[in-house]
Amino acid sequence: MRAWFWTLLLAVVAVAVAVVLRAHPGNVLILVWPYRIEMSLTLAVLLLVGLFLAIYIGLRLLAWLLAIPERVRAWRGRRAQARDHELLERGWIGLLEGRFAHAEKDLTKLLEQTRARHRRVLAALSAARAAQGLGEFVRRDVMLDRAREHAGTDPGLIEAVATVSADMLLEQGRPQQALQVLEPLQDGGARHLHTLRLLLRAERALNHHERVFTLARGLLRRGAMDKNEALRVIDTAGAARLRAGAASGDGWRAIWKDMKADERVLPEIALAAAAAFEAAGEGDEAARILDAAIARQFDPRLVAAYARCDASQVPRRLERAESWLQQRPADPDLLTALGTLCLVGQLWGQAERYLLRSVGRRADPGTHALLGSLYDRLDRPAEAARHWREATAVAMGVALPVLPANEALPAADMQADPRRLDAESGFLSEASEAPGPAAAMVHEPVPEFAPAADYVLDPDARSLTEQGLADPTIMPPEPLIADAEPPAELDDYFDSAPLPVAGLDDVPPETRESPSGASSPRDGHDKPRVGKADDGKPGGGA
Repeated sequence: MRAWFWTLLLAVVAVAVAVVLRAHPGNVLILVWPYRIEMSLTLAVLLLVGLFLAIYIGLRLLAWLLAIPERVRAWRGRRAQARDHELLERGWIGLLEGRFAHAEKDLTKLLEQTRARHRRVLAALSAARAAQGLGEFVRRDVMLDRAREHAGTDPGLIEAVATVSADMLLEQGRPQQALQVLEPLQDGGARHLHTLRLLLRAERALNHHERVFTLARGLLRRGAMDKNEALRVIDTAGAARLRAGAASGDGWRAIWKDMKADERVLPEIALAAAAAFEAAGEGDEAARILDAAIARQFDPRLVAAYARCDASQVPRRLERAESWLQQRPADPDLLTALGTLCLVGQLWGQAERYLLRSVGRRADPGTHALLGSLYDRLDRPAEAARHWREATAVAMGVALPVLPANEALPAADMQADPRRLDAESGFLSEASEAPGPAAAMVHEPVPEFAPAADYVLDPDARSLTEQGLADPTIMPPEPLIADAEPPAELDDYFDSAPLPVAGLDDVPPETRESPSGASSPRDGHDKPRVGKADDGKPGGGA
């Protein structure tokens, strides 16, 4: 736009000069002894303009030639800066992608070759972050030291190195060292939001509840922290402060007065304050605190704490809890709290109804235990035992086994029976290898020192056995011994076998004998023989 403007302006000036020269013609005389130069006015003007342009172009050309070294240095600087930016971009992209080894390599190369102090600090901090991702804490500390060295006295770079170092130390789980790194920033009055967040993380890790409470309040006031998260931190830290003050004396009262109204109704703070007031004997104040907290947020812990009170406060608290029940008729925690209040007030019927309704909506071990205690107080042991068993089952997460009654123990292991002992090879592995007894034991008496009734859960059997042991006239039954018949010999078995009928086909019917009735005199150990008679016909051997 500027070039067009100057071009238009020069055109206007040229036209104006041409018009003026045409209206006022004249000559220009130049006397330079021994020369005399005469020309028209128009030519003189054109020569002056041309001379001006020539001088201007010459001067610009001379300046351009003289600026060549500077331009070369600038070009080299731009090229180096481009290389640095390329390495920095590659390193940061690798760092964000999680390729820490490649990122550390590029950033370390950038740290070695760059000449800019800011880029050196940035490269050292980025390389330290990559080493942190690789778990190389020694290399990380070396890079942090180099970053501090290159930062010099620049306050911005010093704060950057401190915040990055503290962040990595907190990630490593070293809050005390992180707090030491951030202390110079605290002393210098630095109140940047990121620094305050790091301080809050370090103080929370070290359980410095006073500092956590103050920092969370400040961040919430400045809008630098999510409200719900800030309230959770304030709730936890404030409750810890109250408990610590109650343990040391009456210091909790000053802490309670210092809290704001919206902080007093937070669940943890309300529970801690109610416990402190209960311990101080101010049950009414504790009830008011819990009532206000429950009105803001219905929390089962607050309801359970509201039910823990003396018998003198039961009527008022029971009335208030029943008003909540109208809004939440099916809430099991509220029903359990009502049952607890009725137990404290010895209202057994109402307590049973509330607790049974609560158990019907949710199986809770605490509610079952309360029912067990109630039934135990009412002399109903079976129901008390059942609810205690269910409380244990719900707490364990598994169903308890039901133990059988009046059942004998399993059969004993007979592998180590002394009667089956082999002197050479030890215990016999097979029953067939044991030698047969001369007499079979039909009934063996039970030893007196271990009657069988002791292993049976039948009290009548045990009593009968004890009577038998006490009366010496009652003798145990004698074993019945059956006569053992020796096994038949192998030859007798074959001698008693019937004759084969295959060789009797040629015998006349009148002389043929049935196999069952065939008999012949034989020696005790001879086998049956078949021969021919004198008439040449086959016949049975005599």
